[in-house]
Amino acid sequence: MSKLIVSLSPHAHGTDSVERNMYGVIIALIPALLVSFFYFGIGSAIVCATSVAACVVFEWAINKFLLKNERTTICDGSAVVTGLLLGFNLPSNLPIWIILIGALIAIGVGKMTFGGLGCNLFNPALVGRCVLLVSFPAQMTSWPQAGQLTSYLDAETGATPLSIMKWAIKSGDASVLEQLPSSLNMLIGLPDTCQTGAGSLGEVCALALLLGLAFMLWRKIITWHTPVSIIATVFVLSGLLHLANPAYADPFAVIFSGGLMLGAIFMATDYVTSPMCGRGQLVYGVGIGLLTVVIRNWGAYPEGMSFAILIMNAFTPLINTYVKPKRFGEVVKK
Repeated sequence: MSKLIVSLSPHAHGTDSVERNMYGVIIALIPALLVSFFYFGIGSAIVCATSVAACVVFEWAINKFLLKNERTTICDGSAVVTGLLLGFNLPSNLPIWIILIGALIAIGVGKMTFGGLGCNLFNPALVGRCVLLVSFPAQMTSWPQAGQLTSYLDAETGATPLSIMKWAIKSGDASVLEQLPSSLNMLIGLPDTCQTGAGSLGEVCALALLLGLAFMLWRKIITWHTPVSIIATVFVLSGLLHLANPAYADPFAVIFSGGLMLGAIFMATDYVTSPMCGRGQLVYGVGIGLLTVVIRNWGAYPEGMSFAILIMNAFTPLINTYVKPKRFGEVVKK
């Protein structure tokens, strides 16, 4: 029988907490949030405010009336993070009633059904997003062009960079890719991105998301393993496809388009649904990158990031079982 040995005081206390990390993620999302306001105006404000408010209210209501918990969890920031990430995965012209359904699914099914924060198997925001995508495909794939600051439901829509890439692959015509904004403009969100449907709120400017990544790495909220392995895998595989057939977009355009950066930085790195150790996170990230490339190029949907993360969420317990860190004090047998 092992004994629990407690040393004498004083004890050193770490500064990490759920609240600190969650509010750190919120701060990291601010650059992308501001960019979405700049490009989509009132539409972005309505979608994000509705998503965040609904997630907070649903979590409070489920805790209070269904689970009968005395302690509220809405102050830890996790519901706000879920609301922001759900909003970032939605088009800026999505009707409020659909946003409410997505928030209810994200919190009620994706999170609270499993027992709340720390118990969920899948990323709650992605659960909500994928259910909406399957249930309301027309509304969820109607992408307003950026720059319509005062438009909401009546915003003019257009083809996204990912849909252009998909059409180039299907037609086998590399000239279709000439319609894409430049990779540099997709990175920093310059105005020619407005010539196409810009996509979800969080997809407009990859640089804003990279600033959030730098902040979270500096605060040690996340480690580099998952986002770097995802982006590197997609870059390498997309580069090989582009060399084999120019109808496949170049790797820079691929990693800067769609929800790849958003998913790699903010959703695949979720503490609960990703592996615990660095080596496991590398395996997890490579799996997400591989599945994203496969779904984007040969699947039914132009975007594959959300489905790839959810699939690898299901493999996280298996990865944790077989890819473990060395135990402290363990004697290795020779």
